[in-house]
Amino acid sequence: MDADTVILGRPWTADEHPSLRDVFDMSYRRLVVQLYGVTGNLDEAEDLVQEAFVRAAAAGRRFDKVENPEAWLRTTAINQHRSRWRKLRNGQRARARMLPPRDPEALESHLEIITALRALPEAQRQVIALHYLADLPVETIAQELGIPPGTVKSRLSRGRDALATHLAYAEGGVDHV
Repeated sequence: MDADTVILGRPWTADEHPSLRDVFDMSYRRLVVQLYGVTGNLDEAEDLVQEAFVRAAAAGRRFDKVENPEAWLRTTAINQHRSRWRKLRNGQRARARMLPPRDPEALESHLEIITALRALPEAQRQVIALHYLADLPVETIAQELGIPPGTVKSRLSRGRDALATHLAYAEGGVDHV
C-alpha cells in the first residue's frame, strides 16, 4: 500500500486492501489531531478515535469495502462525539427539570444541620438520616441495616445528643473547645 494514499486522503483502489493495522498506523495521529480540533479536549479526542477503530474492527468486511477508511473513521468519531454531547445536554436538561428550584436562603438555614450531620460518625448519621429524613421506623431501619432495634435506638439517642451539642456550639450556646 502506498503511504501517500492515506496521507492525501484519497480513496483506496480496488486492488489495494489495507489492513486495519495499516489504516491505524497511517491515520491515528492525524485523526486525533482533527478530533482534538473538534472537541477541544485531547483525552476525549483519543477516546473517540479509539472508539472509531473499535467500531471499524467490529464492522469487519464492511469496513474493508469502504472507499476512504480515514474519512469513515473521522465521520464515526465525530458522530460519536455528537452523540455524547447530546446525551450530556439531555441529561443536564432532565436533571434541571427534576430538581426543585434552588432557594439560597433555605440552603443557608440547613447548612448548620448538614455540617452537624457530617460531623457524626457514619453509623449514627445513617440511623438519623433514615429515621428523620426517610421517616422510617426503628424496626425498618434495623432490618435494612442488619442490626438489632436496640442498637438503632442507641445510635439515634447518641446521634441526637451529638447534633444538639454541635448545633448549640455553632450558635454560641456551649463554651467548650
